Amino acid sequence: MPALALLSAVFVVGFEQVVAWQYGATGVVGLLLLTVGIKAKSPTVSSIGAVVLALLVTGPAM
Repeated sequence: MPALALLSAVFVVGFEQVVAWQYGATGVVGLLLLTVGIKAKSPTVSSIGAVVLALLVTGPAM
């Protein structure tokens, strides 16, 4: 069990670093809102986070 928790934590931190490198502070805020919204079971907060991330991903294409 501890090995699985450690592996999961490393994956999450690595993914967060990739988002921060690729999309900057706004990407981290969007990811944070999405994560908090899912954990708190708040559709509004998770939707805001998803919209922020979607706008960052599609921003240059628009």
